[in-house]
Amino acid sequence: MKVKFLFIVVILMVIFCFFSFSKTNNTNQSNLLGNTIQQRFQPPPGFVREEESKTSFGSFLRNLPLKASGSSVLYFNGTVKSNRNVYEAVVDLPIGKQDLHQCADAVMRLRADYFYSQKQYDKIHFNFTNGFRVDFSKWAEGYRIAIKGNKTSWVKTAKPSDSYQTYWKYLETVFMYAGTASLEKELKSINVTDVKIGDVFIKGGFPGHAVIVVDIAVNPKNNQKIMLLAQSYMPAQEIQILKNPNNSSLSPWYTVDFGTTLKTPEWTFSSSQLKRF
Repeated sequence: MKVKFLFIVVILMVIFCFFSFSKTNNTNQSNLLGNTIQQRFQPPPGFVREEESKTSFGSFLRNLPLKASGSSVLYFNGTVKSNRNVYEAVVDLPIGKQDLHQCADAVMRLRADYFYSQKQYDKIHFNFTNGFRVDFSKWAEGYRIAIKGNKTSWVKTAKPSDSYQTYWKYLETVFMYAGTASLEKELKSINVTDVKIGDVFIKGGFPGHAVIVVDIAVNPKNNQKIMLLAQSYMPAQEIQILKNPNNSSLSPWYTVDFGTTLKTPEWTFSSSQLKRF
């Protein structure tokens, strides 16, 4: 009986240690079953989320759907992104079957998805790399893009439609002819201390990169801010919530007070590269 009792005690200690370890290593993920960013990732102790109206872009981003915990990022062709040390979660949104949904494309897609969900079609517009402005409202009227050499123009070739299928065709056309170089020019510079959900760290170029702020929390005692970042990358891949390679105990949250350089798993930005729509 004594041996049996000791065996039970040892088993209970192992179980206790396991759950203590799990709790310690999931401080910022108190609900792994949460199916949105807001539900999955709780702010660390002392921090609270900044308030957002239910119809705001910030609220839209906080409530992006997530795949089950532990899911892998998939490329456009269905293969798995091999480096799991980049992301903490995967956004559950389709990205199409072409190699188009990359970094700046994901940012534009989220902005467009927000307005599309609000049926504010006239606010969905982006510029091609050559500067040509492409409005979804024009596309929905049946106009399409004609490109001859360096000349870009509208030509009416389709029936009017604002269906999701029509909308996605519009987005893939934008993805094809726009990117970090064009998006960077459309956005206005923002001081890092004034960062808001929906702001974008972006380096325009060939290649360039962009990540979007999808959540923010603040410590009311000292006004310190932290943020969650999301990205797509090359080749075209699902949107992912990034790990923080600089601070594993804070990850996936990032401190806004990062100095002049923001290091993310696959790109490093300067503080001057924060922009806003």
